[in-house]
Amino acid sequence: MSNIIPQPEQPGHSVPVATFAYNAWANVQLLDFCAGLSDEQMGSTTVGGYGTIRATLRHLVYGEVSYVSRVNGKLPANPPSREEFAGFAVLRAAVQWANEELLTLALSATSDTMVVEVWPEGTERYKLADLMVQASSHAMEHRTQIAAIITALGLEPPDLSTWGWMEARGAQEFIPAAQS
Repeated sequence: MSNIIPQPEQPGHSVPVATFAYNAWANVQLLDFCAGLSDEQMGSTTVGGYGTIRATLRHLVYGEVSYVSRVNGKLPANPPSREEFAGFAVLRAAVQWANEELLTLALSATSDTMVVEVWPEGTERYKLADLMVQASSHAMEHRTQIAAIITALGLEPPDLSTWGWMEARGAQEFIPAAQS
């Protein structure tokens, strides 16, 4: 239980800033870990997952890039392919670029900011804020699936928890109780 009264939001550490900083960190940690896997391990899958580790990483990163593109038409300098595994350097750069762009979009969203996509079949409209939630939850879902595959391979996946992110940044502080 906490008796600390929340302070007003600190510049540079709003909820959207923290959300997309964490998302980028977790994605990069996973990409860096998977870069050390063999080709056979990258081809592994599990029941209930999206597909192989390789396919899931490709899908995760392509998805983040597509969320940006849906709103503003931008793409990174070297966009990942939807169909082919682009390699870890391309995926890493794309995920970092996408999270910076997603943060910019999240900070600009108001409760009535709408995304409008025109397709041959019709027009789709939804709130930008909802797309930002999709971006964050989509990545987390697929990171969890990949971690399950890694565990099934008998390996210890990287700690991608928010606690792990806070620890990696030195953002946790333990204050011992006063001695009597």
